[in-house]
Amino acid sequence: MMDLTAGQVVVITLRLLVPLLILRWPLAGTVAALLLDAGDVIIVEWFGPGGMGPHYHSLDKVLDLWYLGLAAYTATRWNLRVPRLIALLLFAWRVLGVALFELAGWRPLLFIFPNLFENWFLFCLIVWKWFPKVDLSRWKPALGWLVVLYIPKLAQEYLLHVAQAQPWDWIKRTVGLT
Repeated sequence: MMDLTAGQVVVITLRLLVPLLILRWPLAGTVAALLLDAGDVIIVEWFGPGGMGPHYHSLDKVLDLWYLGLAAYTATRWNLRVPRLIALLLFAWRVLGVALFELAGWRPLLFIFPNLFENWFLFCLIVWKWFPKVDLSRWKPALGWLVVLYIPKLAQEYLLHVAQAQPWDWIKRTVGLT
């Protein structure tokens, strides 16, 4: 049995509970879960040394799939068929990538299977809320927007999983945690 630090317990608890907001408020809940995911390494440091531990990447991927799974469940209820199908295919693609990564331990798999689902999910919610004239109901325009979303996501996944840049280290230095 692994001993957890107070920071680890807080972060894991938050990462399990905050995504439940997605079921009631999909946009706000997903943004909150995304921000928590981005800052979990920093939050745990506020409680003292120890970080997230040696199994951080595996735990992080499971917790990511938890909140992404809640978002995917929400997407199953979307009225528009094309955005719903794209969302569910992107979610399945990421789950496959995470499973392969866990089996092989080869980080570039997370680049090959990017988390484009999250970007698509948020994009659809934002479009429907603030830009209702944008057409996502047909394949051609929806796939066009997906390509636009893919370009910055691919760069992010490359930096994180191939180049293994760790932006949270810069943030920790900036806020004085290291």
